[in-house]
Amino acid sequence: MKWRLALILTIFLAAQGFAQAGFLLKPGLKQVDIPFEYRNNFILITLLFNDAVPLKFIFDTGAEHTVLSKREVSDLLHIRYEREFKITGSDLSKELIAYLVRQVKFEIPGKILAAKEDILVLQEDYFRFEEYAGVNVHGILAANVFARYVMKINYAKKVITLYDRAHFQEKPEGFAPYPLEIMRNKIYINTHIEVLRDSITPVKLLIDTGAGLPLLLFTNTNALLQPPVNSIPSNIGMGLGGYLQGFTGRIFHLNLEPFSLNQVVSFFQAIDTSAPNLAQINYRNGLIGNSILSRYQVILDYVGGKMWLKPTKNYKSAFVYDRSGISLIASGLLLNTFTIQNVLPYSPAWNVDIRRGDEITKIGYTPANLLSLDEILHMFQKKPGKKIKLVLLRDGKKIKKTIVLKDLL
Repeated sequence: MKWRLALILTIFLAAQGFAQAGFLLKPGLKQVDIPFEYRNNFILITLLFNDAVPLKFIFDTGAEHTVLSKREVSDLLHIRYEREFKITGSDLSKELIAYLVRQVKFEIPGKILAAKEDILVLQEDYFRFEEYAGVNVHGILAANVFARYVMKINYAKKVITLYDRAHFQEKPEGFAPYPLEIMRNKIYINTHIEVLRDSITPVKLLIDTGAGLPLLLFTNTNALLQPPVNSIPSNIGMGLGGYLQGFTGRIFHLNLEPFSLNQVVSFFQAIDTSAPNLAQINYRNGLIGNSILSRYQVILDYVGGKMWLKPTKNYKSAFVYDRSGISLIASGLLLNTFTIQNVLPYSPAWNVDIRRGDEITKIGYTPANLLSLDEILHMFQKKPGKKIKLVLLRDGKKIKKTIVLKDLL
């Protein structure tokens, strides 16, 4: 269920004149550990912005440029906007407005510094990330700002380690290498999948830590990338242009030999496949997000065009999907007011007349405002047959409902 709340943060520019200097390790350091939070399948890094305020950014290998989504921050600091850009979100459907800001300073004190970074500031907060992930976030940090270093992402320890290239072990023990294609600061893997058994399909997939879902496939880039017959219509998540609609199902096989995956929960989306748009997304067929990547330790080498994966102990765990039929958004000052955004037809929630717009005030004996969005979504993924009692607020009145979880995929 929480995968449906994942943002697809890829941004495309319709103009040039944009530069990124990147981060540098503090003098004398050969490597550095950058701590992160891992919330709702997103990597969140806190950076000091212009020596003034700590801000939280999504670490995003799928983003071409670093973006500040909270314009009120740059307004408060009286930062000058140099020019206007047209940007397009990952669904390629809408043009939005952003402003270029030059020579911003980012820092993790004592570790790493970007003294003169060009960024984009959104005219409005098109992400609305707080609603869909229950976490305050100020923007996205394009992973290529670390590209001069080799990066290791350890999801279990919640640390990104940056290695000076001269001090990186070329063949890390226990890791399998995969060649990458680099295009416009983004990284792609060419592999194959089987939506159905024996339907082997070559695919180019973006490696995207800005997506909390496991796998997203563009249905009209290949005739074999169609949702399986038992797939369900769903909100894939939120992109720059708004809700992303599609289907959710399971594919038979994702080839990442020798550490491949089966029965992967996958999302299917139709996009505009006109020639300019396909070129803009580098003719890719979809993306791999954090719900897959987090099953490994991941090493990325932009300069060498290579990725290494080392499986964690849970990498073959079953992919669990929501069993309630409820999509939620979080709101309020503490992001602890939870409103039902969508109910899947014929799901457990649908069967007991839970409706869009209902507010969850209690789950079992626990007031909902004592829980995080992540905790609630985890409850909705428990075993089939589990009964969950809800108290809802509808039109000013409290009502009680009990849902019985069941597999939806």
